[in-house]
Amino acid sequence: MKHNLQVTILLVVFFLLIQFFGLFTISQNMVVSTEPGGNVTVNYSDTVVGERPALEGWESLAYILFGILVGTGLVLFFVRFGQFRLWKMMYFLAVWLSSSVTLGVYVGATVAFVIALAMAVLEVFRTNIIIHNVTEFFIYPGIAVLFVPLFSLPWAIALLLLISVYDMFAVWQSKHMITLAKFQTKSKAFAGFVIPYGTSAGRKVKIKGKIPDEITGKDGGRVAILGGGDIAFPLLFAGVVMNWLMAAGGLTKTMALLNSSVVSIFTAAALFALFIKAEKDKFYPAMPFITAGCFIGLALVWLMNFIL
Repeated sequence: MKHNLQVTILLVVFFLLIQFFGLFTISQNMVVSTEPGGNVTVNYSDTVVGERPALEGWESLAYILFGILVGTGLVLFFVRFGQFRLWKMMYFLAVWLSSSVTLGVYVGATVAFVIALAMAVLEVFRTNIIIHNVTEFFIYPGIAVLFVPLFSLPWAIALLLLISVYDMFAVWQSKHMITLAKFQTKSKAFAGFVIPYGTSAGRKVKIKGKIPDEITGKDGGRVAILGGGDIAFPLLFAGVVMNWLMAAGGLTKTMALLNSSVVSIFTAAALFALFIKAEKDKFYPAMPFITAGCFIGLALVWLMNFIL
């Protein structure tokens, strides 16, 4: 087992909660209408940062992949020259804008921007474990709200497959994903969940309050992490499944939300299996496991709504 059982359960619970909150946020951004012929149309309200790119199909896939490559290249540049400040500026803007999108689903644009700005300042300049992990709950729903409308189900499946292959290459071959994780942790601006903990002689887990300088904890401490991509991509996929269930299956928004949550549950189960199977002090690509969980959940949802 990679981490203590209590910490593993806590990390998986965090993951599952943000998936549920993200799906609910996506559903609140949806505008569902039924045409006279009975066809269901799903549209989305504009976000507080403006209209979404007018993309679909392979263009959406290329857009996401290009963004990942450019973003990774920039961060590797920061790593090469030790530019912690530039990374923190980039991370600050990402937290501010994505959190604004999430909050903008529930409140007005001005209020959303102000609250998200305060969250970004605390996250980057006054962070501790509580502030960091709470802020993470507002980052990834905003990303999903932006990108779910750009994908159909087949292209969302293709995205998961390609990201899984990339994740395996980045962790096992080039190992640059490990380099990025260590750099982000050292800068104390890590994109994803972080749980530093220690274990006493009685095996009692103690959650520490500060983000450590090293991803492998020192002084008897350990660090459990889950990267931002491992949170964002399954949420995007489950959101696309929710859209598909309404447009193709005619489900109500509530039923589509409940059914797409099944995908999140199976994804969380796959993530839990990874943590149980994994060994201490070794790095593993999470996306292949997460993708498997997504596909198993999708298969069950498809059986329940289109076959049985």
